[in-house]
Amino acid sequence: MKKKIYLAAPYSDDDPKLMQKRFEQVTEQVGELMQLGYLVICPVVHYHPVAEVCELPRTWDYWSVIDEPFVEWADELWVYMIKGWKKSTGVNAEIAIARKLGKPVKYWTNRKKKK
Repeated sequence: MKKKIYLAAPYSDDDPKLMQKRFEQVTEQVGELMQLGYLVICPVVHYHPVAEVCELPRTWDYWSVIDEPFVEWADELWVYMIKGWKKSTGVNAEIAIARKLGKPVKYWTNRKKKK
């Protein structure tokens, strides 16, 4: 059975351009992990378009009730270490949830070389 990965990444910011950039970076990494054979859930990738179209809040308070069950679903939580991950409220909360559930937490960087 394929390993189920929850990919945590920073997203929220006062700058909408930075949030869009993060969405694009994280989308690329989800695709890379899928190419490696993992089953991946990532709220940034899956819900950014919904939040944009429906003008939903971008805070952890709003998304925590959606994200927590997905952390439970996953075999492991991987943290995508892009700028802002260390101070991200959501990423830190997701790490805490995973640890509380006894799930491994791994740290992921962009390993794909750009052409």
